[in-house]
Amino acid sequence: MRLVMYTKSLLLVCLFAMIAGQAQGQEAPQEDHSYKPLTLKLSEDGKKYVRFITWHQVWATFRQDATTNDISTEFRLRRSRFLAFAQVSPRFLILTHFGLNNLTAASMDPTGLSPQAQLFMHDAWAEFRVVDKYLYLGAGLHYWNGISRLTNQSTLNIMTLDAPRFNWATIGTSDQFARHLGVYAKGKIGGFDYRMSVNESITNTLDVKAGITPGVDTATFDGAGGINVSGYFNYQFLDKESNKLPYMVGTYIGKKKVFNIGAGFFTQPDGTVSLDDKEEEVRNNVTLWSVDAFYDSPVGENGAVSAYVAYYNFDFGPNYQLTGGSETIASGNTIYGQLGYALPALKNGTRFMPYASYSNRMIEAADATANTLGVGINYFISGHNAKITGEFNSAQGTAGGDRSNFFRLQAMIFL
Repeated sequence: MRLVMYTKSLLLVCLFAMIAGQAQGQEAPQEDHSYKPLTLKLSEDGKKYVRFITWHQVWATFRQDATTNDISTEFRLRRSRFLAFAQVSPRFLILTHFGLNNLTAASMDPTGLSPQAQLFMHDAWAEFRVVDKYLYLGAGLHYWNGISRLTNQSTLNIMTLDAPRFNWATIGTSDQFARHLGVYAKGKIGGFDYRMSVNESITNTLDVKAGITPGVDTATFDGAGGINVSGYFNYQFLDKESNKLPYMVGTYIGKKKVFNIGAGFFTQPDGTVSLDDKEEEVRNNVTLWSVDAFYDSPVGENGAVSAYVAYYNFDFGPNYQLTGGSETIASGNTIYGQLGYALPALKNGTRFMPYASYSNRMIEAADATANTLGVGINYFISGHNAKITGEFNSAQGTAGGDRSNFFRLQAMIFL
């Protein structure tokens, strides 16, 4: 036990020693840390190109047992992805994105053949320009989502260590890892930005895989599938954000001045099934909606502030809880907010950004609330391209239940 504790302490000491050394500007002055996108030009003017992006996020989590207070350690490859998109004509774009998520010692395979250790397709879509700026149509496995900004969050530039699970409310109930198979439309009209999609819901849901069956006034996804419709709309009052790709930025760290107000929805008719008092099946419409606001701006002398707040209303049917136990995705409502302040850059260009996040969830099945508090700090070595994040998280996982506390470190690089 002492060896484990000494090892943990050594890891933390080495990490913070490295950060302290870099913060004092001890890097060789001749090193060039500027970032240049990995782009293959297909025309002399650069308007036709293929862009490549790859990234890894590695976690070390130190978790306290709520009963025994023992500390456990877990290493996780949170995300390992590769994305490429090609603009070979102003009229159309093609994108392919694959990778793996949440690889741990428990999900690894001796020969790498386990489905849990495999790469899979995240995005694969083609897009056509109909009216420049105003209307683009696309089809395939896509990420043009309702219901909120964070439902469309890029995992390259999240302000907190990670976004809470409930932002992607349809994962495993109607989609494959936040991606639907269907068609979408997007565009901008002045400061108004929109995205809408019509998709086919999956039949192999998490509830089906777990063998969850409906109960009296208790809904479940039974794999009926069907069509779902979603959209997210926001008005951009200040700087305009790009909608070339669906991935919305978590924080610009002072590079833009953005203030947006948005709203979104998701609906799947007859998406879940429950039983009435006579134990006869009743189909329930799934209706999810949210409103949110995002502010990200430079402030003072080279500082930057980032703030986001969202309200979610989830109706999956009576007393729905994902796979029969987790309140993370459940019928009810949630208020979520996050606030961060990026300190002025140091002499070597690195900077720190402390932040806090909080969520409060009312869960219909429990008729009670649960909440989560996160407090952390980003150390931007080269913006979002190379950063280290540490976060303390205290979560009430079940309404009225014990709190779960953990400290997590993330090392991330993307090119």
